Amino acid sequence: MHLKNKLDKLRKINGLTQEEFAKELRVSRQTISAIENGKYNPSLDLAFEIALYFNKAIEEVFIYEKEENHEKK
Repeated sequence: MHLKNKLDKLRKINGLTQEEFAKELRVSRQTISAIENGKYNPSLDLAFEIALYFNKAIEEVFIYEKEENHEKK
């Protein structure tokens, strides 16, 4: 499973630095950076909080991509 996101784009459109956005969500700047870079998948609660912050549906911010390499058992 790979979770892509549009967080970087949405944050920049709204004129927020990673630090400012992190403070709004009560998480660390490193957490925001890791989510934007695809190194960390947020909890469901945090993903919904991010989507609600931008007044978007969660599917508009986070895109689930299934990996093609899995064999069926």
